[in-house]
Amino acid sequence: MTLEIDEIDRRLLAELQRDGTLSVDQLSERVALSRNACWRRVKRLEEDGVITGRVALVDADKLGLGLSVFILIRTSNHDPDWLQKFRAAVTSFAEITGVYRMSGDLDYVLRARVADVKAYDRLYQRLIAKVALSDVSASFVMEEIKETTVIPVELRTRTPESR
Repeated sequence: MTLEIDEIDRRLLAELQRDGTLSVDQLSERVALSRNACWRRVKRLEEDGVITGRVALVDADKLGLGLSVFILIRTSNHDPDWLQKFRAAVTSFAEITGVYRMSGDLDYVLRARVADVKAYDRLYQRLIAKVALSDVSASFVMEEIKETTVIPVELRTRTPESR
């Protein structure tokens, strides 16, 4: 099922991604839509699962979690029991903020936020105690050039009908 997302919906989504604290009045003014129509559209986007939540973004450095780490994992085991154990392990650690199953040479890439290299080592030790991994390496972020949660709602893939 394909959802109908028009230009007004895209503008609403763009504005809400920039500032999720906007009131309906502020939002309706920014997208040139009546208050009621704006509210109905936002509710529909929530009900359709396009808007999945509203959150506050925090500064990791100010919380003492200044080191961003990408953990690169290869495994020789791909059976369902191992996968269930792996999922349970990686989702149990608050420091792990992203887990991705990959194509290519790597099996998984994990993103984590920790205080320092020693904190990463403690995370690594806890992880390998919970699940067997063939090869684990880590890359520490030296500089965050771009970090965003914004989905580019203005971009669309071209469908055969739009060509």
